[in-house]
Amino acid sequence: MPLPQEFHDIAERVNNWGRWGADDEIGTLNLITDRVVREAAAGVRSGRRVPLALPLRQDGVQTGVIPGRVNPLHTMTAINQEIFGPGTVATTDDTVTMGLQAATHWDGLAHVSHSGRLYNNRPADSVTAHAGATRLGIEKAAPLVSRGVLLDVARVHGADRLPGGHAVTPEDLDAAEELAGTTVRAGDIVLVRTGQLRHYLDGDRQSYAFPSPGLSVRTPEWFHARDVAAVANDTLTFEIFPPEIENLWMPVHALHLVEMGMLQGQNWNLEELSAACAEAGRHTFLLSAMAEPFVGGSGAPVAPVAIL
Repeated sequence: MPLPQEFHDIAERVNNWGRWGADDEIGTLNLITDRVVREAAAGVRSGRRVPLALPLRQDGVQTGVIPGRVNPLHTMTAINQEIFGPGTVATTDDTVTMGLQAATHWDGLAHVSHSGRLYNNRPADSVTAHAGATRLGIEKAAPLVSRGVLLDVARVHGADRLPGGHAVTPEDLDAAEELAGTTVRAGDIVLVRTGQLRHYLDGDRQSYAFPSPGLSVRTPEWFHARDVAAVANDTLTFEIFPPEIENLWMPVHALHLVEMGMLQGQNWNLEELSAACAEAGRHTFLLSAMAEPFVGGSGAPVAPVAIL
């Protein structure tokens, strides 16, 4: 089924192709300048560090709904092995097999295409079976350190978590911005809390996956107007799922990754951060969130840390 005109109208309004040149492969990460990072670092007050990643484990968030996206399978390859002979120093090694987007991760710009194109008018067939993403690979993502802003939409609604059918709207983001007492600005990384991850933390993987609150197709224009560098949230699907427009699947992915060139993150644990921000009375922080640089990857695990 072809994408509806409503989608194409939004795409035209948020499109960043050519904005940073024809060869650009990092999109809105260009907005994280040295000045943005200096100002973010200067905002650190207490030095409290809040981890935002889920543990990598075999009973992680993946349930098999997304083909091939397997939870980490951890295997020991050596246990206290004296590889240089009896009585020498012994070593233990291990290996892991996992989907690069299995747990807390960034979606890279090669993760989604539409109409045969990737970000900056790259052909979708530049992603190949052997080399992966020959352009726009996740390894191209610049060192991801910037000011983070928590938009706590669940707290705005006075809820531990939003109901499964809640589409996070621009009006929700406005209200969360007001609660945060700050203005989202160019180069910020925005974290949107829905509380959905509480299902997984309580041991209910199926309810975490579906149905899920998430970003509305109306929100990309909100992020585009503010020149946001990247967005992440605490859901499996990022956008509302099932979709708010019947048969329009993953439109926010396509608008962010293809049209805007903006990374988006999923499965971020924002629960401790929500409490910490409420306690401190501030929702901004220095955020370190560098993706693992898998060459040709369409996404990658990340272990983000918010520093208040």
